[in-house]
Amino acid sequence: MNKNRIMYSLEFPIRCSPQILYEFLSTPVGLSEWFADKVDQRENTFRFAWNGTEDIAYQIDQLENEYVRYRWDYYDDDEFFEFRIEQSPVTNETILTVTDFADKTDIRDQERLWGTQVQELKHRIGAS
Repeated sequence: MNKNRIMYSLEFPIRCSPQILYEFLSTPVGLSEWFADKVDQRENTFRFAWNGTEDIAYQIDQLENEYVRYRWDYYDDDEFFEFRIEQSPVTNETILTVTDFADKTDIRDQERLWGTQVQELKHRIGAS
């Protein structure tokens, strides 16, 4: 593991059902609504395109309506990014937790980027 990279998590309340949110996090159609310009899937391989560049991620684990975990092809084997869906037992609010890895010096920028992406997700769901 690259010792300069650390795991971090961000929580976002999302006003929608876990089932709807899961579709936006786990399918090419859903992901292309907010995460990338275009997403193609073949089995567990997802191709994400942004402005003419392409990245490949592998869906390495998932549990319907609860979480989906991906690994970029350039990540170390023990690194991943994950979308976890939970419901607050107190407020019944749907909480999206994003977990990712980044260099210590890049954490703040990555947190801002995820924040922007999740705002787009909320807008697409109609929950903003």
